[in-house]
Amino acid sequence: MLSPVPGAYARMARVTPRPSSAYAPGTRIRAMTLDDCAAVAEIRVRGWQRAYAGMIPQAHLDAMDTARDAEHRRAYLMAEDGPVNLVAEAPDTTVTGWACYGPCREGSTRPESAELYALYAHPDHIGTGTGRALLAEVTARARTQGFAWMTLWVLKENRRARRFYERADFRPDGTEETFEADGAMIPELRYTRPLKAVRMACYCCR
Repeated sequence: MLSPVPGAYARMARVTPRPSSAYAPGTRIRAMTLDDCAAVAEIRVRGWQRAYAGMIPQAHLDAMDTARDAEHRRAYLMAEDGPVNLVAEAPDTTVTGWACYGPCREGSTRPESAELYALYAHPDHIGTGTGRALLAEVTARARTQGFAWMTLWVLKENRRARRFYERADFRPDGTEETFEADGAMIPELRYTRPLKAVRMACYCCR
């Protein structure tokens, strides 16, 4: 893992809620708390099961468990000097999305790179701008924290997600890796974008 930008984690901890009406009217982005772990686990598990159907073996998706995942979320959230976890919250306080980022875990990429570890909207909120609001907040915060680039990994077959990130100015950098799921090798592509002022079109996660 690359060393984070000096003081980055200290600044990451100071995450305050703010509205993201440009993308999802009434939604606010705030720091994730332990009380959010069950909701985030639901978003992550249901997100995998819906988005990756036909790309990852169904047995693997069916075996995912929200209670077990919630325990993992709690452990990660309580870890010292861990990554930033943000949630999207609807006006009725329902948690509708989750994003997690921190310093890039790849030693071969550019210095001072952040990595988007995860970003999911609840399946019922896909197309509402929730994912776009989270992504805009993540890139804005990472830029403020001094990161010059942001990377992420996306399933090669996940055309919808790839279009989503490409509309936010991420581009594949030619790096491809695979991971194993129930005996199947799943290819992923690495996407990268500079963290500078660019035109960010509002397209509400189409």
